[in-house]
Amino acid sequence: MKKLFISALTITLLGGMVGCTKDDAPVIPITPPTSGGGDGSGEEVDYTLSGQISEDKTLTADGIWELQGRVSVTEGATLTIEPGTIIKALPGTGANASTIIIARGAKIMAEGTADNPIIMTSIADNIKLGQKFGTNLTISDRALWGGLLILGNAKGSFSGDSPENQIEGIPADDENGLYGGTDDADNSGVVNYISIRHGGALIGEGNEINGLTLGAVGSGTSISNIEVVGNLDDGIEFFGGAVNVSNAIVYGVGDDGLDIDQAYSGTITNSAVIGGPISDHGLEIDGGEGSFPAGFTMDNITLIGNLETEGGQYADLRDNAQGTISNVYATGFKVDSNVELDNNVVAQNFIDGKIVFENWVINLPEGVNDANSIFQEKTGEGESTIITPPFTEQAAGWTSKGTTGGADLSVFDWTFAASENAY
Repeated sequence: MKKLFISALTITLLGGMVGCTKDDAPVIPITPPTSGGGDGSGEEVDYTLSGQISEDKTLTADGIWELQGRVSVTEGATLTIEPGTIIKALPGTGANASTIIIARGAKIMAEGTADNPIIMTSIADNIKLGQKFGTNLTISDRALWGGLLILGNAKGSFSGDSPENQIEGIPADDENGLYGGTDDADNSGVVNYISIRHGGALIGEGNEINGLTLGAVGSGTSISNIEVVGNLDDGIEFFGGAVNVSNAIVYGVGDDGLDIDQAYSGTITNSAVIGGPISDHGLEIDGGEGSFPAGFTMDNITLIGNLETEGGQYADLRDNAQGTISNVYATGFKVDSNVELDNNVVAQNFIDGKIVFENWVINLPEGVNDANSIFQEKTGEGESTIITPPFTEQAAGWTSKGTTGGADLSVFDWTFAASENAY
């Protein structure tokens, strides 16, 4: 079970919130609460976002939006978010966690820019209109709200070969949490230049919401220039689907940076994971749960570790993982950090060419002299036995030591991570 780090700022935020729902009608701001929105910043909270959205709706950038509880955009509706919009979520756990769900058949059109990104954060954040960053929260302020979930009709490999599944983090009785289908070209909209901060609210023991959850999202969806900061659980998790993602950066989350599951078959390019003090794996990769096989592609990836976490591994490939990971630069990891093939099935997939590593450059920690030794097969009961990998000779063909490579980090100059000099 993960340790839960929640800012004490959350304690005072539960009362005194008022607002008005804003549709596409002319904007009439309301008188803000005397507390200035309850976050201590003096910033007005102008509009509220709550309940189900069954008709097209636009969030404009002329006021702070307060996210109240679980908000679902239902089939046939489109949620449009203007560049520079700031959404501040109320705290809550379990079924009351503040989240935005784009259900199957719905769309999100959230097109920010580098100068005017869309910010999704906590009500505790003192960020104001026109700003990219507040000053009072850090990556240690986690689980202050839920996150963003986008669900589609693409294929996934689910237990029992079920055609659909219920996304983690959403109660089973909420049908807006269903994802999966047969349309790999499904279109859930556009997400561009969005920063998702301080989320990962607890749903149940060991079950938190990811910063960005992509459930069976199709390749017709455009996702690029995404940042996840200080989430309690994973940064971005892919459950099946075929969507392609570029220019994603995950900073200081409590679990894994990029997490792949249920036979995700898309491509992730020019992306980075920066570990924080309680981060686990840079990459965690699982295969399908049913008979449907699919392989992903990762290309131009930077992994930056930490020296504090008991986990803190480069990558963990498990449960029939299949895919290609190319052009990786890794630095800042511990002496005992590794890229782990977690069972005999995964090791066999490597032997059979279903897992491919290409052009990994590792800035080796002090005391490690052989880059090939990073790659290990773990076998035996649980995780008790580490054996010398049978693929060390092959590793010599794709692994080298050095200090360059991976993602072009200059594309992240707009992010919170850049403002913190995190890389």
